Amino acid sequence: MRRTERLFQIIQILRSTRSPITGRELADELEISLSTLYRDMAELHAQRIPIIGEAGVGYVLEDGYDMPPLMLTADELEAAALGAAWVASEADPSLARAVRDLVSKLSSAIPKELRPVVLDGSSKPIQTRARVSERFDSALLRHAIRERYRLQLLYTDRDGNMTDRIVWPLLIAFLGRTRYLVSWCETKEDYRHFKTERVEKLRVLGKKYPGRRAALLKGWEEATARRMQN
Repeated sequence: MRRTERLFQIIQILRSTRSPITGRELADELEISLSTLYRDMAELHAQRIPIIGEAGVGYVLEDGYDMPPLMLTADELEAAALGAAWVASEADPSLARAVRDLVSKLSSAIPKELRPVVLDGSSKPIQTRARVSERFDSALLRHAIRERYRLQLLYTDRDGNMTDRIVWPLLIAFLGRTRYLVSWCETKEDYRHFKTERVEKLRVLGKKYPGRRAALLKGWEEATARRMQN
């Protein structure tokens, strides 16, 4: 790990906890010697990073400090680039366009020597199955999820029957190259998973569903866990 990355990592570790961390604990986590850690701490103090250190207690980062944006390590950038590449290959066209804009902004904002990590990383998602096509605007679906709008679905079930459902959209789940709309179904009064490729028509209704999306998602997770146990 280069020293610049190590200094960033020290700040990240201190930001992630409210309890003091001893020099030995920091050195062990970073896999460096205590003398190296003390030199790093001296450099951080010289850069006016508000780290407080007390002998026998440990180091803490003063409240209210935040690093400037995009001070990222090579591994963090590669993780972002890999995630962006996966979204570009799996998500709908509007998200794929957003990915291109995101990569462009990252590339222009980071140091020149780190740009190859974003533009030509060592990891890449590969798919052997064709992308599934959908008959509706996925951007409209994502908007309905964020804003808690009820949806009307015309849906073809596994037996080929057309059904008309009113649902509360909660989540788009990805399983391989298949996408599912996780919803609370008013018709069945239960959670249901709809393959997006079987949605013949989707209409956003003007009325929002009651309750909090986070609470409904928690209920879905609990219901899914119960089904897996049975």
